[in-house]
Amino acid sequence: MATSKGSKKRSKDAATRAARGHHENGSSPGDAPTVRWILDPEEHDYPAAESYLCLLTDPEVAHGTVIALREASPEHFKAKDILRSARLALLPLTNPHVASDLRKIADGTPLSPVLMVRGDLHEGRPALIADGYHRVCASYLTDENTDIPVRIVDPTRR
Repeated sequence: MATSKGSKKRSKDAATRAARGHHENGSSPGDAPTVRWILDPEEHDYPAAESYLCLLTDPEVAHGTVIALREASPEHFKAKDILRSARLALLPLTNPHVASDLRKIADGTPLSPVLMVRGDLHEGRPALIADGYHRVCASYLTDENTDIPVRIVDPTRR
């Protein structure tokens, strides 16, 4: 049991260091880690997005939207703007998924782009992060001005 507790503490410490800009190798905050991104979303991101969207709309729209996300070109938005447009709170670095992404950032491991559904200003509908909320929060905690690659589409029925 002590090993598990010690392991959790080390993970939390690594996440804290990453959020404060410390690398695992001990470099200083002046050498804050750069958030790196892969070009295309990972394959498992799409079913995760579709599952989430099925909670908000009918399965046909969720499926059509995910097909559109697969075909969308990447755009770039700041972490702070993504959270504001989705009207989501910043998750703390103690969140296990955020902590995991912070460790990846500290280690230089690229993150998967974010999948979003565009909001509607006139209807007052916020944007939706269909997949990548934890990655956005980890990126924000590293640098709120990080440019994040996003695939963003309007809800689509196909």
